[in-house]
Amino acid sequence: MASSASPTRIKICGLSTEATLTAALDAGADWIGLVHFPRSPRHVALEQAAALSALARGRAERVILLVDPDDALLAAAVAAVDPDLIQLHGRESPERVAAIRARAGRPVMKALGIATSADLAVLPAYAAVADRILLDAKAPPDAALPGGNGRCFDWEILRGAALPEGTMLSGGLDAGNVADAIACTALGAVDVSSGVESAPGVKDPAKIAAFVAAARRPR
Repeated sequence: MASSASPTRIKICGLSTEATLTAALDAGADWIGLVHFPRSPRHVALEQAAALSALARGRAERVILLVDPDDALLAAAVAAVDPDLIQLHGRESPERVAAIRARAGRPVMKALGIATSADLAVLPAYAAVADRILLDAKAPPDAALPGGNGRCFDWEILRGAALPEGTMLSGGLDAGNVADAIACTALGAVDVSSGVESAPGVKDPAKIAAFVAAARRPR
């Protein structure tokens, strides 16, 4: 639970340039996220992800985001990026999450789309096999992307819910609402992507700094 003694941990996802990566690191991000998913405006090739990952080594935990990766892509991503954490943002089953974790030998975070309280029913199955759960707004049926759509879900859904330790909140967060989100959910970790952009896939260093400051402001 977030408190003044335990500052909120922050992930800046979808970084794609050295300048914006540096902005996230300088702002004090705990995790930096690199998206390898060609349909995303935040997609980076594995060679580019490897270079950014190397720059972040020792300053933040490095996350590679994959969507329903097969074993070949998983192996290539791990070899290139050497991630501290693998984020799975597709339709991976609990069994597949467990298999990916075992095959990669890295901690795994599973993103789950949330729209109603019924969507929380799968939490125990995924919490049993993933190292961390990320709760994101469920993408609308016609969405081209499984996440990064700039949408919030109703945080009240989480009141009283039994959430695994380390659960991270995502979905439509920005500097203007992150403090309210933390206060409402009492979660100690947040993830932002589109909320710190000036255009889809274009991170804004000033917005990154403002988000981190707002998330860590004493409450």
